[in-house]
Amino acid sequence: MTDMIYGSVPARTAEPILPRWWRTVDKCTISCVLILFALGILLGFAASPPLAERNGFGHFHYVERQAVFGAVALCAMLVVSMLSPTAVRRLAALGFVGAFVALALLPVLGTDFGKGAVRWYSLGFAALQPSEFLKPVFVVVAAWFIAASQEINGPPGRTWSFALTVAIVAMLALQPDFGQAALVLFGWGVVYFVAGAPLAILFAVAGAVVMAGSVAYSSSEHFARRIDGFLSPELDPTTQLGYATNAIREGGFFGVGVGEGQVKWWLPDAHTDFIVAVAAEEYGLVLVLALIALYAGIVVRSLLRLTRERDPFVRLAGAGLAAMFGVQAMINMGVAVRLLPAKGMTLPFVSYGGSSLIATGIAMGMLLAFTRTRPQGEIGDILRGRRRW
Repeated sequence: MTDMIYGSVPARTAEPILPRWWRTVDKCTISCVLILFALGILLGFAASPPLAERNGFGHFHYVERQAVFGAVALCAMLVVSMLSPTAVRRLAALGFVGAFVALALLPVLGTDFGKGAVRWYSLGFAALQPSEFLKPVFVVVAAWFIAASQEINGPPGRTWSFALTVAIVAMLALQPDFGQAALVLFGWGVVYFVAGAPLAILFAVAGAVVMAGSVAYSSSEHFARRIDGFLSPELDPTTQLGYATNAIREGGFFGVGVGEGQVKWWLPDAHTDFIVAVAAEEYGLVLVLALIALYAGIVVRSLLRLTRERDPFVRLAGAGLAAMFGVQAMINMGVAVRLLPAKGMTLPFVSYGGSSLIATGIAMGMLLAFTRTRPQGEIGDILRGRRRW
């Protein structure tokens, strides 16, 4: 009877997942990621054949493996980016438990592959590095704890997040992997700072890091050797840093030409930690500046989109992921030009490495999920006392 009087209203059909995802996701960030991956494949063709030849593989063995790992990473990125913030938080919590346990068991079940640091699990067909997967999920879990602590009668999330940070940093330092330990500590510091941490606490943490570095320098030959090599006024041209520095100098503005570089024949990590040296030598400063612009574009655009976010958890987690992504790229390139001591850290989406590629894909998927546009009032409207619908 009601329909006869007032007329029927058709039920509103929910928008399908893919169109809604495409409408709300940051397409500029996705484009930058795809360009970075394509550049990684391009540089892999230049950097990996000498190593493949030395190891008895086909010329493009490592390029093919990177393409496979990259395809998995990009699929993981797209799938995770379709999730809601709540689903991402749950996924991160489960992933954190698994990665934390895997990291804790490394001294018993892990291997060093002759590199002096027990960081990997040997799977036969590939190697798994738990710390790569732990970084992004830890940032999300830390943001969850700190955001929960801001609620009325909330848990002591700041204390919990700090305790987890200390435990993770200690396990990474014992491997030893001071680069990843510093990155984890930095990610927690960004989340804590964005949440409104007192500067006194951050200065206290910085002081503790300096003290810990002094202890590590006096007790770890591995750590001391890298610091001494970085501070030495004379650079040994037969070291990895020496070869990388010379290659960057030889490249100049436009490079020596595709396939004409020589550093790839001398650097054992030319396709991983020092991939930017290959890029600078063969393609010159032009390509290096393009890489810097792509990384900066991803970080700045993500942070700008997060400024419109109302959910404290999303703001904290997104800021931590974006900052960690950018700083990892900065550290890798800083090592190659000798602005930082050697860290053994990959260049996101460009360097060869299965664990690094897939973990970075998951991290970027989380960041894309957090920066998607959602029906909500913007933070500026809240501050001005207005409400948008």
